Amino acid sequence: MDPMTEARSAGQNDEPGPDESGHSGTVVVVGPDGRPIGTMQTDEGQGEDPTRLVEQPAKVMRIGSMIKQLLEEVKAAPLDDASRNRMREIHERSIVELKEGLAPELRDELERISLPFAEDKAPSEGELRIAHAQLVGWLEGLFHGIQAALVAQQMAARVQLEQMRGGRQALPSGPGGVVPGMPGIGQPGGGEGHNTGQYL
Repeated sequence: MDPMTEARSAGQNDEPGPDESGHSGTVVVVGPDGRPIGTMQTDEGQGEDPTRLVEQPAKVMRIGSMIKQLLEEVKAAPLDDASRNRMREIHERSIVELKEGLAPELRDELERISLPFAEDKAPSEGELRIAHAQLVGWLEGLFHGIQAALVAQQMAARVQLEQMRGGRQALPSGPGGVVPGMPGIGQPGGGEGHNTGQYL
């Protein structure tokens, strides 16, 4: 499965960006079996939310898939001048549309790496293949980076959640399971005399 398809299956195919969903500060922690085991609030001051780099994921996915298919078409059969001119127009328009779905820093990067075709003649098939392959490679690298950042975010949140759970379960206790300074079984203020179980 290619990176763009993996990104779609990872739930990045909704048009609204994270800022519009209202959950940009919450990470759903997923266990080894794929089921959610809890949620953690992320510190917005630590790092950057990788999903914010692509403001319109579905649009970027569609254009990326189209460019990939165009690359296959260029490889499959020879193109005449009219076809190569049309390919150039589609390529240039695709870059414009891609910029609308990306964060400002990615727009600037895409602008820097996208070299224009010569205006006085139709691009060669080799030029089209290089341009399409460059754009497909850049998009796949983008989604690889987002996936890696999301995995790292998940792992960090899972470790933090496990540490919080472990810390609550491992409260210091005295003889008989009594927490120092707190009433326990058989002591005044012990309430109903039941041991406190695990917090989580």
